Amino acid sequence: MIQVHQYEKWWIGLSIAVLAVISITVGVAGFMLGVQVPVPEALVNPNTVAQSGNFSNPGVRQLAPKKYEVYVRAEANPWKFRPDKIEIPVGSTVTFYVTSADVQHGFKLEGTNINVQVLPGQVSKMTATFNQPGTYDFVCTEYCGVGHQNMFGTLTVK
Repeated sequence: MIQVHQYEKWWIGLSIAVLAVISITVGVAGFMLGVQVPVPEALVNPNTVAQSGNFSNPGVRQLAPKKYEVYVRAEANPWKFRPDKIEIPVGSTVTFYVTSADVQHGFKLEGTNINVQVLPGQVSKMTATFNQPGTYDFVCTEYCGVGHQNMFGTLTVK
């Protein structure tokens, strides 16, 4: 029979307890708090994304009453999001499709659980429902060059 020292038993117990706490935290975040893991929706050619498809004319598209898609293209020169102003009605569910035409960016929509890393050639998809009127700012969260501080915009819920 193997002899296990009392201190080792305590460390084994502590390790199992930590794993249980982490598992419960991930479960609560995913199922009860609605935390989303960004999923690559599609691949695009970053060299031509601004010339064709939904990202050549980014903006809001209504699918049904109170259901919208928003296509957002991030660019490091002239350091901006296209579009930088978005308007939707209260109670709308919005699916964001975000991509980059050049370098790595971030897209964080304040007051929501949308915070995604934006990579050239990859379309990231996140969904949120807006039940409260107001203004939600979005910013670039990844340093993308000397004009990074100019990458922001607003989503207005009316």
